[in-house]
Amino acid sequence: MSKIPVAHFEAASTLAVVVSSNEPLLFLSEDQKVIAASTSFCRAFEIDPATIPGRPLSALGNGEWAMPRLASLLKATASGRAQIEAYEIDLKRPNRKTRSLVVNARTLDDGIKDHIRLLLAVTDVTDARAEARQKDDLVREKAVLLQEVQHRIANSLQIIASVLMQSARRVQSEEVRGHLHNAHHRVMSIAAVQKQLSTSPGGNVELRTYLTQLCASLAASMIADPDRLSISVSVNDSAVEADASVSLGLIVTELVINALKHAFPDQPTGAIAIDYNSAGGDWTLSVTDDGIGMSTGGDAPRAGLGTGIVEALARNLEAEIRLSDADPGTAVTITHREAPIANADPPAAV
Repeated sequence: MSKIPVAHFEAASTLAVVVSSNEPLLFLSEDQKVIAASTSFCRAFEIDPATIPGRPLSALGNGEWAMPRLASLLKATASGRAQIEAYEIDLKRPNRKTRSLVVNARTLDDGIKDHIRLLLAVTDVTDARAEARQKDDLVREKAVLLQEVQHRIANSLQIIASVLMQSARRVQSEEVRGHLHNAHHRVMSIAAVQKQLSTSPGGNVELRTYLTQLCASLAASMIADPDRLSISVSVNDSAVEADASVSLGLIVTELVINALKHAFPDQPTGAIAIDYNSAGGDWTLSVTDDGIGMSTGGDAPRAGLGTGIVEALARNLEAEIRLSDADPGTAVTITHREAPIANADPPAAV
């Protein structure tokens, strides 16, 4: 029995691999004639396998593969000047839907000098591109709807705030008027939260801008004489998730309202300072005033709605509240510490 040349054996192996491939493949000569095609290629593009061998690539099917740009790239690949990597083409066939294809091509060395062969891989991405376009359309539609919802929420909050202020002007009871003013301030703080969330990408809120705008809104609505009382904000480069930002904003709102109402009854001037710092998962929020300080004993005010709100929000954030004497004034500190990771290996017994 005569020995089969190694080059012929390798070529036969290549043909077998190409024909049986699950991926649409074409095995081409240097002059772009089809040596073999995978069964999956013939099935995907509805071409009779018997009509393929020996035909030019440009003559396959009804001539839809006659693409000058693809032919030029294949020629450059055969000469070694280029290599086709993820090149996108549109396959247009009469009376059929245009298909979006991604092609890759490279030369194969079968051991024979000056015997150039090309392997062309074809991936149909029509459905993937359609799904991507549909997803983009849905994202755009969602963005439009969200913008409309944000606009309606903003209008609704403004209407509620106006109604509360009108009601506060009409009532005779100072206590009721005070409750209505407090409700107005809380609505305005929620409006500030909503405004910041609507402009924050990715669901994260940059706290320096947010708390600064929030405190500016509180100052504008509650401080009649800015030369007498002031609010300052110091925040590091922190960004938190939207849910956490809402809780932090409402805590600041309640503590600032409380300080403005109780810390400066007779003082000619006063200041409230908001400070927030974080490191990893740990963070500290403090609201400090230089007012009259904490009352004790029978003079201590009864815990009200604001205190309950702050305590509930702090629990939601898994944080602790500490009230201290700022000498002068009062400091409320909200602290969150991440739980340490337990050691997986218990210490060895001594």
